[in-house]
Amino acid sequence: MNTASGQAPLLVLASASPRRRELLAQIGVPHEVRPVHIDETRLEGESPRAFVERLALEKALAGLDVTDGRLPVLGSDTIVVVDGTVLGKPCDADDARRMLRLLSGRAHQVLTAVALAQGTRSGLRLSESTVHFAPLDDEWIRRYWASGEPADKAGAYAVQGLAALRIRRIEGSFSGIMGLPLYETGELLAEFGIDPSNQWNRNPA
Repeated sequence: MNTASGQAPLLVLASASPRRRELLAQIGVPHEVRPVHIDETRLEGESPRAFVERLALEKALAGLDVTDGRLPVLGSDTIVVVDGTVLGKPCDADDARRMLRLLSGRAHQVLTAVALAQGTRSGLRLSESTVHFAPLDDEWIRRYWASGEPADKAGAYAVQGLAALRIRRIEGSFSGIMGLPLYETGELLAEFGIDPSNQWNRNPA
């Protein structure tokens, strides 16, 4: 199967996330999309780092089960961590308000793991970033939820969206906070012998 660009895919993305698709396109990686569904329950006593790394790898491995094995499968997962508490996607408006109040006026960590698997081989990388939020009042939080942006985002916000108006600074990887750390992804691609730059000049102006 070819991608929308007409170029042969270099990998399979085991995610329906439009943000991850955009980031792969940014670095010139044509890909197929095969979303997978796994149990994302955190294990008892599991650290945030171990949790996000496990989910990324399980997504990549689950992707192998629904493909023909020709291409490596990329899985990724992102979590927001505040004082050791993991914030996933909000289940409703009240949950989103709870999360945003926790993030208000302080720093928190964003961990994104990315995994690549093919056959019996796999690789894993982790991106760790810190995001500093300005204070968020209840009216702003109400309007932000009403925008629809927080509903499917870890920590109930999107760094590349409206929430940027309340983010004072970040330390780390912007693409990692979005959901796919491009530096770490590039390292994995190189490990598997994939060089996206070979695709860059296929359509010269």
